[in-house]
Amino acid sequence: MTDEHSAGLARIGIIATVAIVAQAVVRGILVARGNFYWDDLILIGKASAHPILSWDYLGADHDGHFMPGAFLLAGITTVAAPVQWWLPAATLVVLQVLASLAVWRMIRTLAPTARLGAIVALAFYLFSPMTVSSFAWWAAGLNSLPMQAAMAVVVANAVLLVRRDPAVDERRRRVLTAGAIAAFVVALLFFEKSLFILPVAFVAAVLVTGREAGVGGGDYRDSALTVTARRARPLWLALTGVFAVWIVVYLSVSSATAGPHSLGQTGRLVWRSVNDAIVPSLVGGPWHWDRWLPSPPMGFPAVWMIVAGWVLLAAVVVWTWQTRRGGLAVWAAAALYAVGAQIPVMWNRSSPATALELAQTMRYLPDTALVIAIAIALVASAPPRGAHAPRAAATSRAPRVALAVGAVAVVASALVGTASFSASWRDDPTGDYLATAKKSLAQHRDLVMFDQALPLEVLTPVAYPNNQISRVFGRVRDRPRFGSVTDRLMVLDEAGAMVPGGVSPVREVPESGGTCARPALTGPTRLTLSGPLIEWKWTVALSYCADVDGEIGVRLDGDELRVPVRAGLHPVYFQLSGGGHELVVRPLTPGLALHTGAGRVGEPIVAAYAP
Repeated sequence: MTDEHSAGLARIGIIATVAIVAQAVVRGILVARGNFYWDDLILIGKASAHPILSWDYLGADHDGHFMPGAFLLAGITTVAAPVQWWLPAATLVVLQVLASLAVWRMIRTLAPTARLGAIVALAFYLFSPMTVSSFAWWAAGLNSLPMQAAMAVVVANAVLLVRRDPAVDERRRRVLTAGAIAAFVVALLFFEKSLFILPVAFVAAVLVTGREAGVGGGDYRDSALTVTARRARPLWLALTGVFAVWIVVYLSVSSATAGPHSLGQTGRLVWRSVNDAIVPSLVGGPWHWDRWLPSPPMGFPAVWMIVAGWVLLAAVVVWTWQTRRGGLAVWAAAALYAVGAQIPVMWNRSSPATALELAQTMRYLPDTALVIAIAIALVASAPPRGAHAPRAAATSRAPRVALAVGAVAVVASALVGTASFSASWRDDPTGDYLATAKKSLAQHRDLVMFDQALPLEVLTPVAYPNNQISRVFGRVRDRPRFGSVTDRLMVLDEAGAMVPGGVSPVREVPESGGTCARPALTGPTRLTLSGPLIEWKWTVALSYCADVDGEIGVRLDGDELRVPVRAGLHPVYFQLSGGGHELVVRPLTPGLALHTGAGRVGEPIVAAYAP
């Protein structure tokens, strides 16, 4: 190895390090300006409702995902720092740095002699808008980042195993095989889409093997496919076994295939993903992100960015065809993945009610960005074609300068798009609501609170019961106790502040017989409501006069609830599950007599909103 070559390797190592650090800084700023969102709160709610090492928690079906590893990491985070964004944010940055380092190792393995091409491939992965959306969203990042790191590890190890390299002895082969298998299993624990790692690694290895002299002759035994399969047979057999077992496990526990689906809607979603997300990202787009709360931000590229993306893609393919042997096969494989990997995802989301803008959130595309980076590295290291070989050896400076300038322009464009995404991502009420609610709960820790739903703009009822404050704040230590009976009804308002509560007037409860001076309720009494109730968890507001301290039993048509009462005139609020036409009240303490005033049955609301 010459001194000049060593110096060149050192330079690209420094550039790669600076690029990875720059990405970490950008991503750190991005998560510092973000907060929990939607599925994040569902993960927290599940971690509050179950022991984090139980199968009910780790093996839960989360919107069609089977992800025990992600659940475990989310559970540990929730227990260690409940509803505190700093720890999930730090987790995302650490996972991203690990993934970026793994990707750089993979690129150097794929393109050991291509310096500028290797940096371009790395820069595309580090700064592509396709990797931003899933990173900023904690729940999505827990899925996608381990997959990205594992794909890079498996691809690099597979290529080392199939490449003729005397430095890779039998012991190193066993280590590489074991490392790839472990990475594949870990990735599957976080995201079932990691199944795609196996075909990506195999195709990448085939493309590398096909460049060797003596491979690809007329005999099928010398074909790149056969040689690749033979040289890393233990790896492929092990990965295929894991793949098959995981498919069986996933289909047995997941509901991903449930619900209505449409081939036509799937096709429209896939095309929108390609044309409005992948293609403009090739030139660093989109620059404009918009948000329709409570949905995540969606990218809306300008028409010129879509056109520029297609033109750039066509130009790269033509250049590759003219100058690089085997380059077209690389881009064909990348295009097949870019489209094919979207089909199962969009099929699962292909309900007629699904908006096409779903594809523009770009949260399903980080693995596609990685596959494109693999393609760039493979093309950069491909041998020159025919007459271009002498010119390539001459290493003309002009094309290199043009490539470097173009890469810098695309990265700058991507940073503009990232800043726009960050502004849109920050436009969310969740962080402010959670911060205010935690402060309010800490200031009223002596209360007994009723459970209530989060505001609709934070988490809608489709997430029930994980949209309840008892789930989201269940692991918070400094808070009131959640119960079914209280004499002081307080609720969180839309901003998270603790305010006096009331009960919505769904049904009226008549007063009982007697008066406070002569309480007549001394035995089971049926108070007929102003109308029937459906089966639900209802909140009841009553005022009463009791002659002594004691307990009463109350029920609708369900189980009876024991409610403590105090001598004198007091209000009481309690929650009952059931329905029917009447509220049954009976004293449980011997000698207790009381009179109840008119009351209400409904939902807990802010008192100022109660009529």
